[in-house]
Amino acid sequence: MAEERVTISVIKADIGSLAGHHKVHPDTILAASRVLVEAKKNGKIKSFYVTHVGDDLQLIMTHFKGVDNPEVHEIAWNAFKEATKVAKELGLYAAGQDLLSDAFSGNVRGMGPGVAEMEFVERPSEPVIVFMADKTEPGAFNLPLYRIFADPFNTAGLVIDPRMHDGFIFQVMDVYEGQVVELSLPEEMYDLLALIGTPSRYIIKRVFRKSDREIGAVVSSERLSLIAGRYVGKDDPVMIVRAQSGFPAVGEVLEPFSFPHLVAGWMRGSHHGPLMPVGLKDAKMTRFDGPPRVVALGFQIKNGELIGPADLFDDPAFDETRRLAQQITDYMRRHGPFMPHRLGPEEMEYTTLPEVLEKLKKRFKPADLGYKPHAKTGDSGEIHD
Repeated sequence: MAEERVTISVIKADIGSLAGHHKVHPDTILAASRVLVEAKKNGKIKSFYVTHVGDDLQLIMTHFKGVDNPEVHEIAWNAFKEATKVAKELGLYAAGQDLLSDAFSGNVRGMGPGVAEMEFVERPSEPVIVFMADKTEPGAFNLPLYRIFADPFNTAGLVIDPRMHDGFIFQVMDVYEGQVVELSLPEEMYDLLALIGTPSRYIIKRVFRKSDREIGAVVSSERLSLIAGRYVGKDDPVMIVRAQSGFPAVGEVLEPFSFPHLVAGWMRGSHHGPLMPVGLKDAKMTRFDGPPRVVALGFQIKNGELIGPADLFDDPAFDETRRLAQQITDYMRRHGPFMPHRLGPEEMEYTTLPEVLEKLKKRFKPADLGYKPHAKTGDSGEIHD
């Protein structure tokens, strides 16, 4: 008989916040928890943990139903709907913001909530880390994932662990075209970097161990503006990473976050800022609605049961990272509405910028340049006159 496969599902949504886009109200957490308690009692899920990061309500569940299971997704949807009811009763800000539909249709993908799920046969000891970020986009995990699974200067196991030495396969999604491509590392490293250095479009979706295609990581890839056709909030991604015993060690998984790299998001989803690793107690967004933050919760999974969590960034080892993030915050904020603090025009499509350009369109006049400007670079990369 085949070994039973456990599934961990992390599903999140912004269903309303206390005092702006700041923090989830505890009553909404209770409302969602009641739905999951009932689901566990009825045997629909094995275990769960409900938490929040900034204004995002986070549902972490284990079960044996596989990924994209309609029953599990409906449980999450009902939890968000119940939490939204409470948010509306309390007059919380942007109540139900991420719920882009009134009726559940079998899967929460494409309906607003962010989803990261993976299915596997449990190892004798199964450590997993759940990362939850606020005020940023799914591509924010591109750089850390590259360093975790491909950079030997970060992950010593790539050099000295025979189970990892062959490398990993990265599945990259083009969120504009809805397509994925798989790249094998280390031999296709430069091709991978050519893509994921544009994190607004190319997102690392999954990572597999090359030797046996065992899954090592998965990221939510929902882009709310592409789903809704308008700006409805930043995507605030979640990620699951398996650790130890043939995968990077917990310390190797956390190490890339010691560099607070710049990510898109922050105020009104329209600014770059440093990704600050914080413990749950500091996962509230105050300064310019940020800066962007990430929480890491460590669990063991045993017989499908969640054991934990450990609040992994609640550690003085990351104090200097947080201090550097504050300095970067000061530097970026001084740019005001100018790039590179403000996102580029391609990312401002769902803000007022198109309206401003339309309003001024008839007032633009030809300039006497004395030369003919070059056309834009084509898709082939060639410059056309």
